[in-house]
Amino acid sequence: MLSPTENKPIRTAAPGAGPSRRVRSAILGGGLLVLVLGSYWYFNSRTGSGADKRNNAAPVRVAVIEQRDMAVVERSLGTVIANTLVQLSARVQGTLESAQFKEGQFVKKGDVLFQIDPRPFQAALAQAEAIWRRDQAQLKNALRDKQRYATLREQGAISTQQSDLSDTNADVVAANVAADKAAVDMARLNLGYAQIRSPVDGKTGPILLQPGNMISSSNGATAPLVTIAEVRPIKVSFTLPQSELPRIQARQQTQPLLATLDVRDKSGRVLEAPVDFTSNSVSNQSGTIELRATFPNADLSLVPGQLVNVTVQLSDIPHALVVPRDAVNDSPSGSFVFAVRDGKAFQTPVDVLTDDGTNAAIAGSGIKAGDTVVVEGQLRVTAGGPVRVLGAKGAAAHKPARHKP
Repeated sequence: MLSPTENKPIRTAAPGAGPSRRVRSAILGGGLLVLVLGSYWYFNSRTGSGADKRNNAAPVRVAVIEQRDMAVVERSLGTVIANTLVQLSARVQGTLESAQFKEGQFVKKGDVLFQIDPRPFQAALAQAEAIWRRDQAQLKNALRDKQRYATLREQGAISTQQSDLSDTNADVVAANVAADKAAVDMARLNLGYAQIRSPVDGKTGPILLQPGNMISSSNGATAPLVTIAEVRPIKVSFTLPQSELPRIQARQQTQPLLATLDVRDKSGRVLEAPVDFTSNSVSNQSGTIELRATFPNADLSLVPGQLVNVTVQLSDIPHALVVPRDAVNDSPSGSFVFAVRDGKAFQTPVDVLTDDGTNAAIAGSGIKAGDTVVVEGQLRVTAGGPVRVLGAKGAAAHKPARHKP
């Protein structure tokens, strides 16, 4: 008896049928791949030329050249100095009894700052006044004798010599009285010096000799007891190169030089003041000349010893061609800008008249107001090459510029 499987007919493939089907499938797949790659190449060849051009164009940002007046300034590092700096010393010797202020306190002119023990000076004044009164009494008696002897001489009762001696004695006593008066004045003055007063309005420094110490010629007559700095108003000292002297002098003949600081007062205003001092000589070591400006300093924005940046306007350039400073490039042959025309950047030589680190005033035969220049992306730009503008920047308006020598 046969099993069910044994009753089914056995199918056999024709010789070569399996391999032929696989070959046809491979050929069909390869053809499809060639078709896809060919289509990609075709479309890429149609559009690739424009894309390459866009990819080769350097991306840049640009600015438009402006024409306006531009201030030419010089910058310098300045030092704040006290309007007056007083080293207060004692004029008389004695024991320092008290200090009647706190260190760092603001004081007014005439305020008592120190007290020296006044008793020795009071005693000296009393003694001088006593001698003065004694000699005044003697002078009255001498004048009476002088008058009496003059009368007796007229009557012939005494000799001329006796009368002359009386006159001389009266003159000597009168001189003594005058000397006594001077001694009284000196004693009174020394008593006043026992109170040491502030000669100016200002801010005190540390007390250099504490109360209880003896003021003597070795530690007090010349050494200061305290230093007082007058800070309302206050000065700023700075220097400029001697090469700027012609500009400084020309400006001062027409209008004051204004010194502007990088400091603002408590209300937010930039501090500026006219230059009121120009040195009469140039430093032979640094080749600079010192200038000073006085500031009211009402809110104590400035402190002696403080370092500040000072800007001084020396002149103006009318109708200057102004660009952002980043538009100017430097090379061994000089400065230049990339002027953009018709989608291309052209290297254009320029002269930099002034710059302040933000803006620059330039001049050149190949530029004019309204032209577009590259301010960002110059490293990717080639002279005459295509550029792709990403955006525009503008020059900062009315920012003073620094003169470029």
